[in-house]
Amino acid sequence: MINAFVRNSKGELWIPRRASNKRIFPLHLDMSVGGHVESGETYEEAFKHELKEELNLDVGKVKLKFLGKLTPHQNKVSAFMKVYEIQLEKTPRYNKKDFVEGFWLKPKELLKRLKKGDKSKDDLPKLVRIFYLKKKK
Repeated sequence: MINAFVRNSKGELWIPRRASNKRIFPLHLDMSVGGHVESGETYEEAFKHELKEELNLDVGKVKLKFLGKLTPHQNKVSAFMKVYEIQLEKTPRYNKKDFVEGFWLKPKELLKRLKKGDKSKDDLPKLVRIFYLKKKK
């Protein structure tokens, strides 16, 4: 699985809401980009086509950072995954079949929103905590 966050220079993450017709987690908040790695495909190939399909962005034209690789056993996430970050100052031209709206939120604002009852995919708060709220030593 691949996941990515769009992040701006203010430290806000672009968090979309999934479309109502999604089979799993309809109308839940989600990572900026996400998708499964198909058989015979690399993580990088999956990221490239999901980025194009969901946000209409070309991997070669964005500022990209690899955040890390997570596993279900070590990180308590739903799948083996690679997580990326895309630097972008404006809201992406997202695919309306995938998402119905999006919000620019600081990581702590997102977690407060979830605590107040907004729904998200299970891995969203975990990834935010791992990559944006972990304690710096």
